[in-house]
Amino acid sequence: MPILDHLWIILALPLAGAAINGLLGKNWPKSAVNAVAVGSVGLSFLSVLETIREFSSLAPDQIPYVKDFFTWMVAGPFRVGFSLQVDQLTIVMLCVVTFVGLLVHIYSTGYMAHEGGYYRFFSYLNLFVFFMLTLVLGSNLLVMFVGWEGVGLCSYLLIGFWFLKQSAADAGKKAFITTRIGDMGFTVGILLVFWTFHTLDFLGIFQHLSLASTGTMNAICLLLFAGAVGKSAQIPLYVWLPDAMEGPTPVSALIHAATMVTAGVYMVARMNPLFSRAPQAMLVVAIIGGLTAFYSATIGLTQTDIKKVLAYSTVSQLGYMFLACGVGAYAAGVFHLMTHAFFKGLLFLGAGSVIHAMGGEQDMFKMGGLRKKIPITYWTMLIGTLAIAGIPGFAGFFSKDEILEAVKSGPHAILWLWVLGVIAAGFTSFYMFRLVFLTFFGEPRYDEHHVHVHESPASMAAPLMILAFFSIFGGWLAAPKLVGGIDHFDAFLHPVFAAYAPEAAGAVAETAAEGGSPAMLLIQALTGIPVIVGVLGLLLAWWMYVRSPETPKKLAQSFRGLHTLLVNKYYVDEIYAAAIVRPLLWISTNVLWHVVDERIIDGVVNGTASTLRESGSHLRELQSGNARSYASWVIAGAVGFTVLLLGILGMVR
Repeated sequence: MPILDHLWIILALPLAGAAINGLLGKNWPKSAVNAVAVGSVGLSFLSVLETIREFSSLAPDQIPYVKDFFTWMVAGPFRVGFSLQVDQLTIVMLCVVTFVGLLVHIYSTGYMAHEGGYYRFFSYLNLFVFFMLTLVLGSNLLVMFVGWEGVGLCSYLLIGFWFLKQSAADAGKKAFITTRIGDMGFTVGILLVFWTFHTLDFLGIFQHLSLASTGTMNAICLLLFAGAVGKSAQIPLYVWLPDAMEGPTPVSALIHAATMVTAGVYMVARMNPLFSRAPQAMLVVAIIGGLTAFYSATIGLTQTDIKKVLAYSTVSQLGYMFLACGVGAYAAGVFHLMTHAFFKGLLFLGAGSVIHAMGGEQDMFKMGGLRKKIPITYWTMLIGTLAIAGIPGFAGFFSKDEILEAVKSGPHAILWLWVLGVIAAGFTSFYMFRLVFLTFFGEPRYDEHHVHVHESPASMAAPLMILAFFSIFGGWLAAPKLVGGIDHFDAFLHPVFAAYAPEAAGAVAETAAEGGSPAMLLIQALTGIPVIVGVLGLLLAWWMYVRSPETPKKLAQSFRGLHTLLVNKYYVDEIYAAAIVRPLLWISTNVLWHVVDERIIDGVVNGTASTLRESGSHLRELQSGNARSYASWVIAGAVGFTVLLLGILGMVR
């Protein structure tokens, strides 16, 4: 049975796992819940591997492979089928979602072992994988939208998993509401796509690009990008993601590092034929991405919660991905999406291992000296940090360097955004090594008599080691380019981004595939400015937190205003609360509730009821039960009717 003809199996397996555990898992032992949850995602991953094998035998004219299962909606000219598709971009995303998802499920069996609602957690986690795969496999915007909204729902459920904890419940609501703001634009964008192209199928849209003017293209792309800004936590809708750290750490690793937050990047890459014909929209994407990368990195410099540092790092790295897409380097953006899934998933799971070892403590200033007590966690997190810092040889170096090179010297180069990207790379290296040095080096800053530090169990350690391996070697798909060879990842994705590309976008892909002389590429790799600032960030963090640990306090006192501003995250949450949240609450309470609801709506309804009740009371008095009174009313009525009839006859004559 060819899996390409039964792509629904990839979706059905995690959905079945979610349903089985959700309905029956409450009364099952944890081993049975594990078997269903991990087994369903594991089988889905194996199905993806079989899909890759069958996909590799397809002829170029058979790609993308689209399978239409049934007609979903029909309303006049509007027709949408439940159809799935596979192309090179789909393959990359399927591998990331199922592979990282499988490792997170395995890790969670150890991390969540002593938590209540165990079956519910894995049901939500399986459901999330189902919706993310739906988003990735959909061959039209409506199927993608189902997955898009589904991952938002699962994010709400998983962030607020500990719903008895007020901060977790609030964080879940904040994530749900904030992403809905962006989704309003995304929804209008889908409607405008149908209005313009008369279809929501990707192939149908891409084959009729001439139907839209440049202005219409810009409008569509900006509306779609609004959804990406919310889902992928970009300025100004990034505020939900740091608060989402209230959820269990495996949730942060899967949803807020490797998969859901990259949905916006995937959507922009998928819709590249539209964005490549919308120059103003692409400029907006690049600017938002560059500013977010820099802005979030500055906040990460002063955070003390180990998960909050990684949260702002995620926002920053997503900015790099959008920066790449904004300058037409879609393959570089997707490449960074993949490598980021490896090293950021590793860092979040490593942070979970640290928190597990510390009995729930998340403040880095209450840690220290852990590298000898939890060596597996230390070495794997160090590898993840080297990768995200862009140190040569590690995965993040290849993808981040490719993005910055495209921003600096590609056909759509924007020099000032390259400068921001390089500075953000230096900040990233600094705050990530600050995290490592505060957590694992120096003397213990916790009570060793009450905190019994211990290494994580094998179920947690094994995923860390696997992700560490890919954080080193996952970027070497582009390594041959360093010696004048072919960037295999770029070459693999080239058909997706070249099939409907205008000449300019085709030039981008062609330039990226050509490369330069071997000597020049090697020099750029070893002595390029991004590498230099990454190494400087490492050395500065070592000096400030290992060699001279009193220096950070002195700097904080010398630059008290700036330090306070960064610690409080530029007061953006407070500004939003003052400018948006509280005014809306006031309007909702004092206008919509007390005036519109109580006085107008309730007033009309209650007033009508009161009038009818009083009228009924008066009319009821006429029913006295006195026969003479009834006879009088009958006579009066007859006389009145006779007079009325005579008057009408007189008018007729």
